[in-house]
Amino acid sequence: MQRAPVLLFLAWTCFLFFSAIGLFTSGFLLMRVELANHSSCSDAVTASLRGTRVPLGSCWLPSRFSKAVLIIIDALKFEFAQYDPSRQEPRPYENKLKFLHQLASQQPQNARLYRFRADPPTTTMQRIKGLTTGSLPTFIDAGSNFASYAIQEDNLIWQLAQNGKRVVFMGDDTWDGLFPQAFFRSYFFPSFNVKDLHTVDDGILQHLYQTVDGSEWDLLIAHFLGVDHCGHKHGPDHPEMAKKLSQMDEMLRLLVDHLANDTLLLVAGDHGMTGTGDHGGDTEEEVNAALFVYSKATLFWSPPPQEPQTVSQVNFVPTLALLLGIPVPYSNIGEVMDDLFAIEGDATSSVLAQLEAYSINARQVDRFLRSYALAAQDISSQKLQQLQDLFAATSEEHERVLAQVGSPGLPQLEQLRSQFRRYLQEARAICAESWARFHPVRMVAGCALLTSSCLLCYVASRMAAGLNFSYRHLLWYPLLWGAVGAAILGLTHLSGWTTTDLVLLSSWVAAASQLGFFWHCWARRARSSNTASARLPFGGSSLKSRLRAGLVPAFPLGILALRCGAMLSDSFVMAEAQVAPFLLVSLVLVLVLRLHWRGRLLEGSLSSWQLLGLLALILACVRLSGFFQQCREETPSCRSSSLLAPLASLKDPQTKNLSYILCLVSLGTLAGGVRCWLRHYGNLNHPNGPVLFVRWGFPLLALCIGGYWAITSGAEEALLKLRAWVQLALVAFPQGIFTLVAAGLFLLLWDPVTVTVRDSRDPPRATGPPIVSPSSQAELLYVIPQLYRQMQESLRSRLDEAKAGSGPTVAAYGLGSVYSAALLISMALLGFLLMTLHSERLSLVFLLLFMEAFALLWMHACAVALSSSSSSSQADPFTVPWYALVAWALAAAQFFYATGHQPVFPAIHWNSAFVGFHQGHNTTLLPALLVGANTFASHILFAGSWVSFASALAIPL
Repeated sequence: MQRAPVLLFLAWTCFLFFSAIGLFTSGFLLMRVELANHSSCSDAVTASLRGTRVPLGSCWLPSRFSKAVLIIIDALKFEFAQYDPSRQEPRPYENKLKFLHQLASQQPQNARLYRFRADPPTTTMQRIKGLTTGSLPTFIDAGSNFASYAIQEDNLIWQLAQNGKRVVFMGDDTWDGLFPQAFFRSYFFPSFNVKDLHTVDDGILQHLYQTVDGSEWDLLIAHFLGVDHCGHKHGPDHPEMAKKLSQMDEMLRLLVDHLANDTLLLVAGDHGMTGTGDHGGDTEEEVNAALFVYSKATLFWSPPPQEPQTVSQVNFVPTLALLLGIPVPYSNIGEVMDDLFAIEGDATSSVLAQLEAYSINARQVDRFLRSYALAAQDISSQKLQQLQDLFAATSEEHERVLAQVGSPGLPQLEQLRSQFRRYLQEARAICAESWARFHPVRMVAGCALLTSSCLLCYVASRMAAGLNFSYRHLLWYPLLWGAVGAAILGLTHLSGWTTTDLVLLSSWVAAASQLGFFWHCWARRARSSNTASARLPFGGSSLKSRLRAGLVPAFPLGILALRCGAMLSDSFVMAEAQVAPFLLVSLVLVLVLRLHWRGRLLEGSLSSWQLLGLLALILACVRLSGFFQQCREETPSCRSSSLLAPLASLKDPQTKNLSYILCLVSLGTLAGGVRCWLRHYGNLNHPNGPVLFVRWGFPLLALCIGGYWAITSGAEEALLKLRAWVQLALVAFPQGIFTLVAAGLFLLLWDPVTVTVRDSRDPPRATGPPIVSPSSQAELLYVIPQLYRQMQESLRSRLDEAKAGSGPTVAAYGLGSVYSAALLISMALLGFLLMTLHSERLSLVFLLLFMEAFALLWMHACAVALSSSSSSSQADPFTVPWYALVAWALAAAQFFYATGHQPVFPAIHWNSAFVGFHQGHNTTLLPALLVGANTFASHILFAGSWVSFASALAIPL
């Protein structure tokens, strides 16, 4: 079989899968159209007919404040800012911002606390985008959280700069990517390292007060990150959270002393956090942030409400823009906070001032909706017309009220204010509904294309197993059909009959090429049904006979179909951490019962007892892995396992020491088990690089990992006292592990063969079971790539000749595991690497992972041995049964959850990006690789260890 056709076939199948996934995501991860329009002072949005002139330096509405300070405390949950004096024993995050409560209670006309409701996804970049543009993000925007693409839409920063306002920024460097070269002066600090609680906050405090005392600014933005990073590292219920919140309280106390009377102070959280300190989803804990407004001048002319008012974050943009006297950004769909636009005097004057702000806000939103409807056409025309009718009626009523002689009645003005508020709220609801709408046709087509791609791979594998498969011929027809499909779609696009894009074009080509493949398979089946029907996937025997013969693996494929179908149910997705182990246990139990029903479990047979023992081991691993589980926010009754918490979070020294010892035992068991396996099969006799690395590199790796765990398990106070040494250890140990792993993999690539060859006339010095081979080195190298069973058969006759005295022979140690030794070493190295990227106590999970993988493959070997012993037919070494593949996939899913992961944004282990890179990264590629390796650790190890263990278990049991 030639290499080029095989590589082309694999490339084609990859193209099919990528096209299917791309088509599905194009209907699922929708992006809204971003308009390039910008607001300006000359836009006719004011409705005042009284001839009042806007003062110089203001647009649309007279500015109420000349300066503003925006303090963003990342992940400032509302409960963090709320003060409850009745709590006798507050939790670490409660009652720490006492100064805010003091201002609000002592100066109710100057300060007020709001619930600041964020729009999901609650990732920092999307929240900054919402706080500056007044628009809503779509789901796909969450993928850009760390890319920080520059914002192209109209926003507050651009409007301030265009209207001569000086914006000074300090803090999170995410703003630098979003607003490049947009600030009058800036102090950026690296934000990606979630383990660093102090660098950003301390950097801000070095410049904050002296900048406020200066005069070269109009808007000062300070984005603190310590609270958010503390949540990611320790969670909200930790003493470090109390320290960070107390630091923020002291910062605000000092800041207020430096504020002038004409300065507005805004303290906001961009999002909240879960009970584990994460965010990114749409749970109440994540979207419930805090907003505190304060000024030394009177702000509020009405008494505060009994309960804090809830304000959407998009409302922040029009409110701040009009308070500072600049145009509201063009794409804003937020609603002004009316209590900040009331004025001193009677109630009628206040409502009239609020109506002016509402009118400007409504005209700006109406202008945006009209422009967006023409550009995107994804808003319902009927709903849009209803909105326009409501706006027209309200605007006409407002102008009539302003034009009438005499003072209008207060009830009439309040009714008009309610109509404006209703219009703005309905406009935002319609936009949210339109931008969250999926494209079901593309999603269904993507699923269908993905299913047919899987069927194609199954058909190709069955044909290849029957040795009746020609890559060259079966590649020509799909490529030809795909080219024809692309040409047809291109002609329809050029003729104007339909519009297409790259995703749709590639999907069309993939579907057409699949039709060519299946058509050619069916044509070949028709031509060769009389001679080769048994070799083709659709030919020959009846369904009943194929089921009886095992050609159609009904039960394993049924379990696979059941799991795939369960993905369409949100309930099953949330319970997949329990579903996957249940299906795995069901599958292995059915395997054992099927062997028993067929009489293969012979009484007293060694393989039978081994099979039962391995079954017990699998059940134990499944049960123990269930103790390591992270709960989703959608399941409030579930409690995450305390075993997932790092050692640094443990307060009892005795418990911490015992846990650390158990981690070291797991690490030593894994390293020692691999060495014992290799020594047993004679692979530690050859003095080459990989063997020497296993002997000396594995203990050194274990020592580095243990040392790194000892450093990271220390308390925060102890680490700060030894800061220089800690910084060195936090970088040196992980990078030493990375270097050793890279060196070991390089040695394996350079010389992967660990077979020791000795002449029979030499004194025996090697250990492990020898395998006798031909008498020349060239002949030995020729037989190494063959499977062990075939090699043993072909060399048995030569062994008999050697015993009869025909000449010396050569003993090869480790030949039976020539494939698996190198792969096993590589999997162990990857296991050490991935273990370093997880918290310390998850080393127990990695030990369970390797044990379960070993048990699954040895069970397969026992099943093959039992089937072969009671059957005249020999098992095909080239065929992997479906039950083994399905069990492997279920085990990978099982340990995905056992390592503390969930398929949601808040469960991503972002701190793994800084293992060995405590000071951060210059690019996003390396942290993306580290986070990806941490997230898919179980899939990586199971994919590789399948080959290594399968090769190792090819030896007769």
